[in-house]
Amino acid sequence: MEPILDDHMHLDPDHGQGVEAVKDFSRAGGTHLLVVNKPSWHLGDLPDAGADFESVFETTLGAVAEATDVLDGCAWPILGVHPGLISQLTDAGHTPEEAGEIMRAGLDRAGEYVASGAALGLKSGRPHYEVSEAVWKASNAVLKHALSLGADHECAVQLHTEGSEDLTEIAEWAEERGLPAHRVVKHYANGRLKGPTPSVICQRDELRRAAESNAPFMMETDFIDDPDRPGAVLGPKTVPRRVTWLREEGYEGAIRTAHVETPEEVYGIDTVSTLDE
Repeated sequence: MEPILDDHMHLDPDHGQGVEAVKDFSRAGGTHLLVVNKPSWHLGDLPDAGADFESVFETTLGAVAEATDVLDGCAWPILGVHPGLISQLTDAGHTPEEAGEIMRAGLDRAGEYVASGAALGLKSGRPHYEVSEAVWKASNAVLKHALSLGADHECAVQLHTEGSEDLTEIAEWAEERGLPAHRVVKHYANGRLKGPTPSVICQRDELRRAAESNAPFMMETDFIDDPDRPGAVLGPKTVPRRVTWLREEGYEGAIRTAHVETPEEVYGIDTVSTLDE
């Protein structure tokens, strides 16, 4: 057996498939997961303070524990604040600055989980849709705060951002704050990316580009575990199936890059020794 990691999956044990999705992933050959908390507004009321994020974080930790029981490898949690929350908060009457303050408080709370060893890394970003200049400025302040926390806690930071193949500016912000650029991960990335490490969405064309680039990358489904959108974004079996496809296409080295070498470089995790633990 070889490690097969999905770098970005959501699990919703209360409303979605939860551990059943993990069983599908495992039966298809998947061994390791990074489970990212769902956006906080999907699982409760809008937050007003850092403590209001705890319920979604605890739900994620519970889902990770269940997933690890099922997997031949294990799962790790990535905790943080979805950048789209700023629009939810401003629509509810907060100023962009107030919304940013609430989001930074949520990230601070996520950082405490990382510091205690309960979480592996942080999640942040900025809107991938058009927003006002004030919201964009506040969002970038939140993102920079997440990068600072990543440096403080010596952990990786996954980012949800606009689609781009050049995010060197964000990589530079990370380096300025003491976080190595390779420990910044662009979730839902294309097969080529300047700056952060790409977590490539498992579309064949993009995976081929990543495999042929000879650069570090990981693979993800961004499975959202929403009963109203079954299989979105990609189903939980997709990463193992794409690994099989990569092998058939002759990209054996890229498989090791995505599932062993890059996860170790970015997160400090050993997907080989954690098999069958």
